[in-house]
Amino acid sequence: MLYVSYILVIGGFVSNVTTIQVEKEVLKELKGVKQYPRQTYSELLTEMTTVFRTCKAKENQYDEFLHKVQQNKMKELWDNKEDEAWEKA
Repeated sequence: MLYVSYILVIGGFVSNVTTIQVEKEVLKELKGVKQYPRQTYSELLTEMTTVFRTCKAKENQYDEFLHKVQQNKMKELWDNKEDEAWEKA
């Protein structure tokens, strides 16, 4: 859940910072998957979203590939002379 958005000014630099609420179990999981101890949650979530998008894109490519392969096989199975001969018998 997104609760608060605010602008943080540190040393003259403006930074957009957002506060989100997560369950304690989710926080525990996030802490457990950090790549290094000082990795920020923002860095971690950015990395996780990048991995998710990459996996999702590959999944879509795989689904499209399977669909194309299945189309050819189904056409081969359904459009053949043997079936036509049985229909006329």
